[in-house]
Amino acid sequence: MNNIAAVAITKHGVSLVRRLAKALPGTDIFYMKKFEQGDEEKKGFTLFEGSVRKQLPSYFEKYDGIIMIISLGAVVRMISPLLKDKKTDPAVVVIDDRGEFVISVLSGHLGGANGLTKTVASQLDATPVITTASDVQETIPVDIFGRAFGWVPEDFEQVIPASAAVVNEEPLVIVQESGEKDWWTYDKDLPGHMTVVSSPEEAKELDVKAALVITHRNLTATDKESLPEVRMIYRPKVVHIGIGCNRGTEADEIEAVIESTLQRLQINRLSVKQVATIDLKKDEEGLLKVCEKNSWPFVYYSPDELNQAPIQNPSDVVYKYTGAYGVSEPAAVLSSGNERLLLEKEKSGNVTISIAIQESFGTRGSEHEI
Repeated sequence: MNNIAAVAITKHGVSLVRRLAKALPGTDIFYMKKFEQGDEEKKGFTLFEGSVRKQLPSYFEKYDGIIMIISLGAVVRMISPLLKDKKTDPAVVVIDDRGEFVISVLSGHLGGANGLTKTVASQLDATPVITTASDVQETIPVDIFGRAFGWVPEDFEQVIPASAAVVNEEPLVIVQESGEKDWWTYDKDLPGHMTVVSSPEEAKELDVKAALVITHRNLTATDKESLPEVRMIYRPKVVHIGIGCNRGTEADEIEAVIESTLQRLQINRLSVKQVATIDLKKDEEGLLKVCEKNSWPFVYYSPDELNQAPIQNPSDVVYKYTGAYGVSEPAAVLSSGNERLLLEKEKSGNVTISIAIQESFGTRGSEHEI
């Protein structure tokens, strides 16, 4: 988290936020004008007069994290009218006036307050106070599971009952078909109430209360029947799309080909990692528009790089015009690091598409291998 404000209204609080300015470069510092020390303009600190309550609405709009050296009760009363949604509210962390305790107050998981609390506490040599059950128990944080890898929850409809199953140690299955495997980061074995399998079918005979499903696939009706109703689905970024197209191909046509191909292959769009092509297409307007619209990273390779990748369908015609024996296939291979394509090159109108799935990597130890 980089977009942080630190706020103080007491003499000792000012000393603390000034320490944080050194320990957390880039943090915006705010404190009351009556504690002015003369170097604020040089250091980029902001002084204010009147009640801090009047400043909070702008902080909530502008910052991802807010550190306040103010009593916890006062902070709770001040921020309560500003709260909207746990997915959008900023992280709020409170520090006592002596700098002994750093308390995670709001948006512990989704907003990152728990992580910010630990960081600030380490910088001040203070005690972090975190009450989120999954953090305290050192278990899976359901609402941000896999966030460090870029995994995206499909929705949050079942987050509360799924979280309850985790922290209450109810029987739970983790179905992982793709994505990074080193998600268990604690220095202890996976809890006994959790079972890891590699497909929904393997979960069918298990008597479990909830499921955490990590997959790039859209679940079929059969898949859903094999899983409990309480389930969270996470979309790992593993789908690499190789694209070739004629010069001037419209964005709508490119996107339509991608969309229809993903639907046919039952691949969820949230799992698209990036789009890859030849460097001759790095300025292709339609392709750039599609990637920008969907927030998909766009990468490209030289003909020499593409020719080093093994492909199933080399073309002398493509080589004549591009210097590469293929575009979509080798681009997908190079982008994903996987030589086995899920979809070999397929031409539709002005667009050629190939798809590769990035293979899972990492391990939680042989006892829990998938």
